[in-house]
Order: sequence, then structure tokens, then C-alpha cells
Amino acid sequence: MASERQIDHLAVQHKKLEEIIAAEMTHTDWDEARVAALKKQKLRIKDELERLKSVH
Repeated sequence: MASERQIDHLAVQHKKLEEIIAAEMTHTDWDEARVAALKKQKLRIKDELERLKSVH
């Protein structure tokens, strides 16, 4: 069973990735591969959050 602590930690990670992606995309020469990798990581975290919340 997921603890609130795990869920909170993942939520913070998800938010940080969102901010990093937004900051990266403000640059005129932003790196598509880096942003794509960050988005995949963010999606994995989102999926894990949803899974943990449904079990919790």
C-alpha cells in the first residue's frame, strides 16, 4: 500500500519536471531530445501516481 509520503514525493517530482520542461522550452535552441526524455519521465511518474492513488 502506498503511503502519503510516496505520493507526495512523486507529486513533487512531477511538478519539478513540469517546471524544467517549461524552462527548457523557453530557450530558442531548446533540445527536443531532452524535452522528449523529460516528458516520458514525467508521464511515468504520472502513471505511477495514478496507480498508487487508486490503490490507496
